[in-house]
Amino acid sequence: MATYAPPIAALIDEMARLPGIGPKSAQRLAFHLLRGSSEEAERLASAIRNVKLKTTHCTSCFNFAEGECCPICADPRRDAASLCVVGEPRDLIAIENTGGFRGTYHVLQGLIQPMDGIGPDQLRIRELLSRLRNGAVREVILATSPTVEGDATAMYLAQLIKPLGLRVTQLAIGLPAGGDLDYADQVTISRAMEGRREV
Repeated sequence: MATYAPPIAALIDEMARLPGIGPKSAQRLAFHLLRGSSEEAERLASAIRNVKLKTTHCTSCFNFAEGECCPICADPRRDAASLCVVGEPRDLIAIENTGGFRGTYHVLQGLIQPMDGIGPDQLRIRELLSRLRNGAVREVILATSPTVEGDATAMYLAQLIKPLGLRVTQLAIGLPAGGDLDYADQVTISRAMEGRREV
């Protein structure tokens, strides 16, 4: 049985570790890189290196940022009275791409998942409550994915936020139950945002 040269085998192994990439896809990616120019490979390597070296979390919302503040939090035109809480930065991007929300965000950096050992203390919930106590926010939109973990996280947050006297809403039905927010199309997300309801 033929084997790959060690550098190719190592590249295929690393590619196969990426989410959604199986052994066959890893082979195709590795051979694509081998067929490409050295400059293309260096650009990819540089992009990977830079994303690890230059990307941080926004000190306000915990979205990814280059520097202290993400572009959304730095934008003075955003409505600080409306705060959308999402699980991951990719969920923020999914909502932002609809163009229908002009408020601010808070990224929890995950959802409550007891089976995986992720509880409220592992998420950015303390920071969220601290932001809510400053008085600028009037409505909190819970935009967690409509999964068991997303619903559990939303209900937990609603119990913490309601006593603060703020309006708490959740995205409307229209998003697929059991699906992830970042897989929904823009129209579905936009309609869900418009039809949000009290929790």
